[in-house]
Amino acid sequence: MSLSTARSFLSEACYGEQELDANSALMELDKGLRSGKLGEQCEAVVLFPKLFQKYPFPILINSAFLKLADIFRLGNNFLRLCVLKVTQQSEKHLEKILNVDEFVKRVFSVIHSNDPVARAITLRMLGSLASIIPERKNAHHSIRQSLDSHDNVEVEAAIFAAASFSAQSKDFAAGICNKVSEMIQGLDTPVDLKLKLIPMLQHMHHDASLASSSRDLLQHLVNSYPSTPMVIVSLHTFTQLAAFSLIDIPKQLQLLLQYLRDDPRQAVKRLAINDLKLLARKAPHLWMRENTQTLCECALTIPYNSLKLGMLAVLSTLSGSIAIKQYFSNAAAGSPVPPRLTDLVKLAQECCYHSNLSVAAHGVVVLSNIAVSCPEKDIIQLEQDTVLGVESLLMLCSQDSSPSAQATLKTSLKSLVKLLKNRPHLSQSAVEFLLGQLHLSCDSSRVLMCHALAAIATHLPVLGDGMLGDLVDLYQVAGHSSTAEQQELLVSLATVIFVASQSSLSSEVKTVIKRQLENVANGWTVYRIARQASRMGCHEFSSELYQCLRTRVASEHFYFWLNSLKEFSQAEQCLSHVEEGDYSGAMSAIAEALRSYQKGIASLTAASTPLSPLTFQCEFIKLRIDTLQALSQLICTCNSLKTSPPPAIATTIALTSGNDVQRCGRISVQMKVCMDEFRGLAARYADLHQSLFDADYATLRNVELQQQSCLLVSHVIEALILDQQVGSFQEYGTSGSVQTESEYERRMMSVFNHVLDEVEGLSKKHPPVSHLHTNCLCDAVIALLKVPLSFQRYFFQKLQSTSIKLALSPSPRTPSEPIPVQNSQQLTLKVEGVVQHGSTPGLFRKIQSVCLNVTSVLQTKTGPDYKIPLDSKTNEIEQRVEPHNDYFSTQFLLNFSILGTHVVTVEASVVDESGIEWKTGPKTTVSVKSLEDPYSQQLRHQLQQGGAQPAPQRSSYIRF
Repeated sequence: MSLSTARSFLSEACYGEQELDANSALMELDKGLRSGKLGEQCEAVVLFPKLFQKYPFPILINSAFLKLADIFRLGNNFLRLCVLKVTQQSEKHLEKILNVDEFVKRVFSVIHSNDPVARAITLRMLGSLASIIPERKNAHHSIRQSLDSHDNVEVEAAIFAAASFSAQSKDFAAGICNKVSEMIQGLDTPVDLKLKLIPMLQHMHHDASLASSSRDLLQHLVNSYPSTPMVIVSLHTFTQLAAFSLIDIPKQLQLLLQYLRDDPRQAVKRLAINDLKLLARKAPHLWMRENTQTLCECALTIPYNSLKLGMLAVLSTLSGSIAIKQYFSNAAAGSPVPPRLTDLVKLAQECCYHSNLSVAAHGVVVLSNIAVSCPEKDIIQLEQDTVLGVESLLMLCSQDSSPSAQATLKTSLKSLVKLLKNRPHLSQSAVEFLLGQLHLSCDSSRVLMCHALAAIATHLPVLGDGMLGDLVDLYQVAGHSSTAEQQELLVSLATVIFVASQSSLSSEVKTVIKRQLENVANGWTVYRIARQASRMGCHEFSSELYQCLRTRVASEHFYFWLNSLKEFSQAEQCLSHVEEGDYSGAMSAIAEALRSYQKGIASLTAASTPLSPLTFQCEFIKLRIDTLQALSQLICTCNSLKTSPPPAIATTIALTSGNDVQRCGRISVQMKVCMDEFRGLAARYADLHQSLFDADYATLRNVELQQQSCLLVSHVIEALILDQQVGSFQEYGTSGSVQTESEYERRMMSVFNHVLDEVEGLSKKHPPVSHLHTNCLCDAVIALLKVPLSFQRYFFQKLQSTSIKLALSPSPRTPSEPIPVQNSQQLTLKVEGVVQHGSTPGLFRKIQSVCLNVTSVLQTKTGPDYKIPLDSKTNEIEQRVEPHNDYFSTQFLLNFSILGTHVVTVEASVVDESGIEWKTGPKTTVSVKSLEDPYSQQLRHQLQQGGAQPAPQRSSYIRF
């Protein structure tokens, strides 16, 4: 295998290769490093980051970095520079270096070179390694010496290294602070060097005295050196230091606002604005009313649009935080000024109609945030001003397809949706305006407006009917070409129509959409529309679209995927025809739906591949099938009351046995089975929910609703038939008061509350069991079936991807061979792991810690057959470790006192930032063979050979 082969191996983006392949790639790179040609050596060096990404475990990374250290020690400056770049790119892998001393020793030897460039590269290398060697005194000494060098390249490298070590080491920061201060204040230090030294002071935040002395020095510099570059660097370092130390943020705000107000230089004002924006994001709670008022006054008087835009960006950040409450509180204001008469509102109203679109967008954001956050008596006028400002900006931007106009339109629409969500009484007029503007806008603007309309209709479904007619009219004329914007518009308009129609599309609407799709839509657009129809519960329409798409794909896996979606949509369509009170019709509909679901699950299994196993989809559909079967069985059980009523002596049997449930006869036993089945389904839904770490919130809520529906049915069975004193219904009923996010959730919560009300009224009036109780149960089943199932985003698309890769040591030489260990000793099992992310890590939730559970079970026993305590057969240990740079490592001490083969299982789960544990896996097993220790074996053989001979005396050698 050549270097090009190693390059092709490392270029693959997948994980999971065997260790042998990674070692082979390392050997090939090593051959390149030992080549006599400089080009091949450089190529081998720059391939190392891909090797680390491919196999991110310490054993290989340690070997690779030691080889790079040799190249750094023996190579020329260009090779050293390449090694430096590789080290900086692989910063998160540095802590996996096992032989840190040897690695640093090889690198540090170059610091004694006579070549200042080699020393400079070494200093930068040491600075890049500061996170793993923060307290190395020889590195500290070399950096301190190099600051006095006469070579500019070496001094700049020493400054970089000093800044890196100051950020990591408190001792180094305290020791270097005085020297840096002397160099900055020294008359012999050039100004350009001072400008590079000053930013080092931002790392002097390890204790209060160090931060205070650095702040005094920066204050002295700001006052003593009024030149623009010096003021800019000093002020920014001032801000960074305050942001780290926190206690100095109020003083820093006053200083920045002073320069913003009084300094005439635009560069200084721009720097002050950027730093104010940083502090607004970092600590908005520390902004007093006086600070915000000063910023408003500056924005009102500034004649430059670029500076006004920056100030408004700061104010828009503050207006979405607690600072806006402090600004409008009467206690802070000192005088009862109405909100609409304050400078902040005046500024926002003035900027809403500004000629600069970006300024107008920020003005709209500030005004809408004020209208949402300040429930004052005269807020009505402020609300009207906000709506007028948003509408005027929408009218201005909707016909302009330039990027700046589209960005402004998107910002203003977000503000409008936020305002309407908190002020629903403004929605009707705003929706009418948007519908009217849709016909006059360009295609890209129409897409954004459709997104806003969908969000508004989701929160306020009563507005859906009013907008449906205009949307259908627009759809008829929307598609006239096959451009990307037209395709996106078709999808967006269809989505709004699905939301507005609330899962009940009329035949006219279907005809309009189909005609447009046949004329200009491509296959991907049709699939996206069908996917949205499945999410919104329009299953009849989605089934027709999937049907026509099946033969338009090139892969059989895609064919089976589309075929499964078609079957699932047909199954849900069967359930939508169920009528209230028609119990036999409900059973027929469930049977028909189950037939389609069984066909669909077969196609779904055929559509899965090793790279896309469709685990969630298969498990979700299996649970849906089992739920429908359980509901059908419940209806059958209710009907059994008519075919097999309680016997005449049922009451006597109940009194004799003391079991009051016996008065219901045979149906009580069947209901108990049904109740247990629904509880089991709820537990399976809970397990599925716990495995969906990467799912979006709507999908998780969907799974929760399925679980709650199973719990509800089991609770109703228990309350009506088995135990009328089961408890309060409040735990189910209160969830209906929670604000819902989707039409599906809204309808499910309505069904839950209706069923609970019916059950509560019935259980108080009639004793069990009568046809009223069974009819109530059947009605509850039909009510649940009539709500169209929503297939949420995670069923089609995974936006976040997180996986864990484990490595165990010691590991067997072959997978089938067990690890030998003596029964008198304990096995130290080291578990290492790497967290691997997709393209958007942490989109929905982030990993706080990894929970490792290690269990061992005795599989086969080889020793004498006598009774063994249960705790001697198993090990069960759990540890939580926090990943650092996506790597974690821990050790377990396991006891195998029983001779035989034990199976050790290591299972990983993750804990997110909210403390919720998610069963993500993976699960790894390894076999351990417990062997008898030599002394016990020798003693046993002697006893067997000598019969009752006394045991030999144990010598001190044997004892130890």
